[in-house]
Amino acid sequence: MWDTGRAFQIAAEIRRYNLEVLGINETHWTQVGQQRLTSGELLFYSGHDKENAPHTKGVALMLSKQAQNALIGWESHGPRIIKASFKTKKKGISLNIIQCYAPTNDYNEDAKDQFYNRLQSIVEKCQTKDLTILMRGFNAKVQTDNTGYEDIMGRHGLRKRNENNERFANLCAFNKLVISGTIFPHKRIHKPHRLHRITPRKTKSTIFASTKRSE
Repeated sequence: MWDTGRAFQIAAEIRRYNLEVLGINETHWTQVGQQRLTSGELLFYSGHDKENAPHTKGVALMLSKQAQNALIGWESHGPRIIKASFKTKKKGISLNIIQCYAPTNDYNEDAKDQFYNRLQSIVEKCQTKDLTILMRGFNAKVQTDNTGYEDIMGRHGLRKRNENNERFANLCAFNKLVISGTIFPHKRIHKPHRLHRITPRKTKSTIFASTKRSE
């Protein structure tokens, strides 16, 4: 998405699929800022903040006009995490959306620890009465065996797992976040992308999805 023109292409997809909030990874944009598109969408982005930083990583959230009306505020947390909070129809309850881009398996343990420690510090600051959604990508393949994690995941993950799976599952278990993409079966073509709807659990909810406009 380094090319500014790509933002308009993504905005067109938001309108096409009737989405309110869309999370974006690997923007390759540096610095922190926001951009309002001529079509009305609002883009928040978070990247490397150092001068002459490489155009790598980067996360963003794109909001529809309706989502902008409910926006409370947003926060940048480096090139891998960005958060936005929204008002809901329920008085006193907010919706927190956290877009993530976790290190892949080939990164060293220190990089993974740094990412998950930062994410944990962000999640734990969200009030328990609010709705909290973590969105892709965690570069974690959640397996079908949910032994020990029955409260936060179903049995409809991938057959194979990777090393990031344990970190990811532990984060969700500690914060009582449900991995909703594992709750029900999916077509095979959808599984590698892990684009699933959100299933609330009490006052916190998660994962791998964009928020759709309610009918």
